[in-house]
Amino acid sequence: MLPKGEDYGSLVRGFRWDIPARLNMARQVCDDWAARVPDRVAIIDMTGGARVDVSYGTLRRMADTLAADLAARGVQRGDRGGVLRSQSPWTAAAHIACWKLGAISIPLFKLFGTDALLTRLQDAGVAWVISDPEGTEGLRDWLAIEGHGQVIPEDLTLSDTPFDTADTGAEDPAVLIYTSGTTGAPKGALHAHRVLIGHLPGVEVSHDFLGQTGDCLWTPADWAWIGGLFDVLMPGLALGVPVVAARMDKFTVAECQRIIAATGVRNVFFPPTALRMLRAEEAAIAGLRSVASGGEPLGAEMLAWGQGAFGLAINEFYGQTECNMVASSCGALFDAAPGCLGKPAPGFDIVVLDGAGQPTLGEGDIAIAKGAASMMLRYWNRPQATAEKFHGDWMLTGDRGQWQGDYLRFVGREDDVITSAGYRIGPAEIEDCLLRHPAVATVGVIGKPDPLRTEIVKAYVVVKPGVKPGDALARELQSFVKERSAKHSYPREISFLNALPMTVTGKVIRKELKARATAEGGTA
Repeated sequence: MLPKGEDYGSLVRGFRWDIPARLNMARQVCDDWAARVPDRVAIIDMTGGARVDVSYGTLRRMADTLAADLAARGVQRGDRGGVLRSQSPWTAAAHIACWKLGAISIPLFKLFGTDALLTRLQDAGVAWVISDPEGTEGLRDWLAIEGHGQVIPEDLTLSDTPFDTADTGAEDPAVLIYTSGTTGAPKGALHAHRVLIGHLPGVEVSHDFLGQTGDCLWTPADWAWIGGLFDVLMPGLALGVPVVAARMDKFTVAECQRIIAATGVRNVFFPPTALRMLRAEEAAIAGLRSVASGGEPLGAEMLAWGQGAFGLAINEFYGQTECNMVASSCGALFDAAPGCLGKPAPGFDIVVLDGAGQPTLGEGDIAIAKGAASMMLRYWNRPQATAEKFHGDWMLTGDRGQWQGDYLRFVGREDDVITSAGYRIGPAEIEDCLLRHPAVATVGVIGKPDPLRTEIVKAYVVVKPGVKPGDALARELQSFVKERSAKHSYPREISFLNALPMTVTGKVIRKELKARATAEGGTA
């Protein structure tokens, strides 16, 4: 764990990655704790409605039983296996069992359609999937196509026979996580057993030094994504912090409040979408020690709301599937800077590169130095895409940013930045401004093609319940942005939607909004 009590500068300067040559994540998150304190609570299971505490000793029995079953089916080191499950102790046990065998686990989302599942399973060469009966239904096409594919059930009788965890190296492949695929086919980021060590510094600081007495961690985000799996579940298990498993097919404020109250949650990772829903219902949650968020910038308005709703600062963090938890805010160390994503997490060297590939203090491409522990090994079966991801000693994130002192300010995705009449405009800044208006529930801003200005700023707005959308409100919102942001960057067009297109991880799919705007034609 990171030493508490140091200032940010001392913490970063004194940090060194400590990665043993031989490493297996199954030992980190389960075996070592089970050997020392088998009765310690690992997971608080709320999936059945009532609270059930699962100890590290029980979690190891579950993982050992499943690993023995997989071995009996012929699973070997390096094989790829899918985990198609929602939040539950068996989901954790499934990944741990794969790692015990030296196999590669692949998290899969329960709400994927048939095509999305087939794309990932076939690309990875998966021969078996651990699932529950609900997930099995979505695998029927894959089973029919593959012929030899296996679906492994979870309702196994627990064995008391220990399963020896494989002796793996820190650089050996362990988990294959597919990007959400909002721009083209999804790519599989292959990570090594060191990936969890790489997440811990950022996770700890994003929760104001996670691991304090009484800490209990939860997220409504699905464990099929890197945010749920490696920002919450696995770091919590590794640090000895109880992790809550609670299935939410659809996020509701009432259920969120019930889960937190019933389990004594003190630390939450809320995706931006969940925070916006809480804000829309003016919900307040007491008793939390830390709230972290990542995936999309929140902006000053959301941060100010969070301070009032939770009584503490929301710590934003930044990263991506290929290299995660690279920067974070930390209320225990420094004040947040509105519009910024915090500062580099201990162990990460971040630069902003100009058009010539040189570090700059101006706007440019956010890049991360090679050698970071959470950095992927490569894209699965994509040598060309892997080569394009790197530039010399740096991994390119595909995001645009700028330094504000030692804070990293997020401008937008490289293909999201709007060029209008010679100005470069970050959509996040306009979205943040519009969210301050009392009529706006959520918003997505894109650049719409324009023959005169190259692009104009266009906003797609979802209004709060009881608000009437229309031309009058659109003009009011335009004036609102002109007065508070900049006259050159106000949305020249505003359309009202019932809902925004979102990825399964809660990010606005600007590609769909841009396609919609292009199809609309016309100009402001």
